[in-house]
Amino acid sequence: MQKTVMGKTGFEVNPIGLGTNAVGGHNLYPNLDEKVGKELVRTGMQNGLNFIDTAFIYGEGRSEELVGEVMKEENNRHDMILATKGSHKMVDGEYIHDNHPDYLKQCVDNSLKRLQTDYIDLFYIHYPDNETPKYEAVGALKELKDAGKIRAIGVSNFSAEQLREANTDGYVDVYQGEYNLLSRDAERDIFPYAIEQHISFVPYFPFASGILAGKYDKDTTFTDFRKNMPHLQGEQFIKNLEKVDQLKQIADQKGVETAHLVLAWYLGQKPIDVVIPGAKKPEQVLANLKAGEIKLNEKEWHAIDRIFK
Repeated sequence: MQKTVMGKTGFEVNPIGLGTNAVGGHNLYPNLDEKVGKELVRTGMQNGLNFIDTAFIYGEGRSEELVGEVMKEENNRHDMILATKGSHKMVDGEYIHDNHPDYLKQCVDNSLKRLQTDYIDLFYIHYPDNETPKYEAVGALKELKDAGKIRAIGVSNFSAEQLREANTDGYVDVYQGEYNLLSRDAERDIFPYAIEQHISFVPYFPFASGILAGKYDKDTTFTDFRKNMPHLQGEQFIKNLEKVDQLKQIADQKGVETAHLVLAWYLGQKPIDVVIPGAKKPEQVLANLKAGEIKLNEKEWHAIDRIFK
């Protein structure tokens, strides 16, 4: 599969990566099987996927541990581009976010141990806090980059204003934020700056928790964290399903899966070099990889754009 260069990082990546919140993310999903989680990571690695996205908060370090175990078993660390995130800190039994330089350095050291590696390709500040100047937080990551502990600097869930502050010295390489066909605010407030600064934009929730993959109908109900998502409830859910039905028609005409069509559409956006759909089964990883082979013509791209404008 043809690789692409990820912004100014220089990383050559398969544009279809893997988000691993369902690999050891026991605090996010009930009844996860860790053996299956490791197998879906392994399946991706053995079939050309080379960009893995994890985070401390996915299972409070367990996702990182499992990804690290697979990399060690496969002996392929130098073939992989590995991204992880940190900022969560337990205080009085609850998580807060801490961007203090000392704490971020501790987060990186802890992630290195869990991942069983001596460097992290891309480390994100997972969420902003309310106290630390963002350029100071990023400055700490620049020190770690200079020391060889990380290779690229990312921020996640920052507002447009916070992103600009974080990038005061031009050190931010990658931005990760929520973006999908049902949530397109980033096109207005993040994309222009990212393009101008050559910052690669990595969208999370690319399938809007499954609905854009065409997996749901009006009788679908949810018992996990999705039950509190407005776009999956009531009248809004019905309206979104109607849009997805139009999407399915385009996918059928093209002879591709709806989910693949969606991922291909994102990769047509200028600041997006790689997408990180999650998976719970190895066959889903293989299916997602097929999206990298799909090319949308201008008519198809604009038709999808209009449905979800």
